[in-house]
Amino acid sequence: MAERLAGRLVIATHNVGKLREMRELLAPYGLEAVSAGELGLPEPEETGTTFAANAAIKAEAASVATGLPAFADDTGLCIDGLGGEPGIFSARWAKAAGSFAQALDEVHRQLVARGAERPWRAHFVSVLALARPGESTATVERRCDGELVFPPRGTIGFGYDPIFRPDGHERTFGEMASAEKHGIPADGSRALSHRARAFQEFAKRFLA
Repeated sequence: MAERLAGRLVIATHNVGKLREMRELLAPYGLEAVSAGELGLPEPEETGTTFAANAAIKAEAASVATGLPAFADDTGLCIDGLGGEPGIFSARWAKAAGSFAQALDEVHRQLVARGAERPWRAHFVSVLALARPGESTATVERRCDGELVFPPRGTIGFGYDPIFRPDGHERTFGEMASAEKHGIPADGSRALSHRARAFQEFAKRFLA
């Protein structure tokens, strides 16, 4: 049995949307969560070729810098009609496009240009990594399958949420409140999003 987390935990992100979701998921467990951005830590270069590798890079950099346990997420949208793109480059696609809103337009443009077969299937992947001083980094990976819809719908989520409609639902992640999107608390029975599904397993292994 892995030692349970207690006390202070660094959330290794500078992304405001991710930070909000992670804090919501961690809230029931009584941890003092502080972000890498709030601590003024630099963002490490994500040189990994997988979600797990990049999540570990972020968690380990924050843990080494602070001497504290650090929790990181690496998430991406994998689109069947684009050969799995943008995948691990999801955030970089948005940066290159100028914003996530423009990245959504670019996704639609490329699907049409490539003649991708409808429905436009896709899945979100989320890997959570936990780095602790003197220990091997642990990772948990989960996914959520669905379809892409255009024009984008909803303003509640962030990133690619407004174009992703999870299987079995009529609304996009961008139209869902956090409690519905994540199934808070993530107790193993209601988690919907990729991040919440990964957090379910993470909570079983590391949280009291």
